[in-house]
Amino acid sequence: MLFNSHEFLFLFLPATAAMFFLLGGFGRRQFSIVWLVAASVFFYGYWNVSYVPLLLFSVVFNYFLGEALDADKKKWMLVGGILVNLGLLAYFKYATFIVENLRFLPISDLHVVLPIGISFLTFEQIAYLIDTYRGQTPPRDFVRYCWFITLFPRLIAGPIVRAREILPQYGKRSFGSFNTTWFATGVTVFVIGLFKKVICADHVGSYATHVFQTAEGGTAITFFEAWGGALAFTCQIYFDFSGYSDMAIGIARMFGIVLPLNFDSPYKACNIIEFWRRWHMTLSRFLRDYLYISLGGDRKGKVRRYLNLMITMLVAGLWHGAGWTFVAWGALHGLYLCINHAWRSARARFGHDLTRTTWWGRGSGRFATLGAVVVAWIFFRASSFSGALNMLTGMAGMNGLGGTSTSLMGYFIAPILLLVCLVAPNTQELVGQVEDESLDQPNHVKSEDKPWLLWQPNLSWSIVIGLMFYLAVVSLTEETEFIYFRF
Repeated sequence: MLFNSHEFLFLFLPATAAMFFLLGGFGRRQFSIVWLVAASVFFYGYWNVSYVPLLLFSVVFNYFLGEALDADKKKWMLVGGILVNLGLLAYFKYATFIVENLRFLPISDLHVVLPIGISFLTFEQIAYLIDTYRGQTPPRDFVRYCWFITLFPRLIAGPIVRAREILPQYGKRSFGSFNTTWFATGVTVFVIGLFKKVICADHVGSYATHVFQTAEGGTAITFFEAWGGALAFTCQIYFDFSGYSDMAIGIARMFGIVLPLNFDSPYKACNIIEFWRRWHMTLSRFLRDYLYISLGGDRKGKVRRYLNLMITMLVAGLWHGAGWTFVAWGALHGLYLCINHAWRSARARFGHDLTRTTWWGRGSGRFATLGAVVVAWIFFRASSFSGALNMLTGMAGMNGLGGTSTSLMGYFIAPILLLVCLVAPNTQELVGQVEDESLDQPNHVKSEDKPWLLWQPNLSWSIVIGLMFYLAVVSLTEETEFIYFRF
């Protein structure tokens, strides 16, 4: 069931919310959380009921292993639990890829269907086990743990959350009670995300698909066609995934639950380090805290730091997809990060104040960062290296400048959407600040000095949000999956 489907918008979400608040209103919080768990399992099973046992096994296994780690913090149990979770991910996500690349194995025609959301589920379970081993997981029972893991707004594609961010919210007196302000705020954030997905991502994505499929077919791609397709995908993936994150955060907020921010205008970043602090923030946080720092971070010299950066980003690339193009994408970002850190170190040695910037420095840095990100997106989107190289050849102008009317339309539409990403306020800056002491990564905004930007529950904003919802719904002629559902 997709967030951008009529079944979800007009049946599942209203019914789930109504029963949740009905039970909570009668003072039956324990029943409201059981209801939310049951609804979340149904939501997951709607895709493919055969994978519900896998979800339930993951929940039961990791809960009882967490209880064992709480009682006796033995490292072998932690390592074993991590290996089990990674083993499931490796089988379902990478088995076919491994067999295809190790042709000497006596296996042929292995096609394993990827359970939706398994990449996000695996990382959250691993984080839970590590935090429990470190004594950083709050008290919980089985039902609360099921609620934390299966919470349907973020079950499929994040944000990636930690137990200590979600579990304490159940203990608040307001949990399960209907709050008009929270519900209105959640609806607003959800509708903005829905608009991003349906109106922005899906429309510009058709241009990206056309150009990349042409490149995969071996047809020479001209300069305008290549840049039109590249910029179209740059906008598509941003509006698609940030739209999903907005919808997840908005739905959770309707239920009185606060999820951490996942996007903070990443295309406004002035360097690649800042980009990764703004893009898919909960994934960046996971990779930093549970992989990069565990490898030694920057504590063992510059060479090890650069090696750790490369390993972390290669894992990030492979996590996104079982393909060498994803590995190349991760390697490029690892190289970018190494260059960025080396440049900062060189400037520091010459006594430059890294905290001071000029308009020229910010502008040139933003331009260079965005260009590097666009080039890397080519490998992320392409199905093969030949398709990616065909696109890069076209972007270099080696096949001429001309283009078809379709690609030229994309070439003009994509820059408009990109301009929105670069200058417009993001969702959090529009809707306002939400603080929760349990969040390791606050759901923050930076618009305190621009109060006129903030959403208000008034008639004017209601008309705007209502119009956005109407335009999104009438455009739902064909349901399209979110890009990150494939990962």
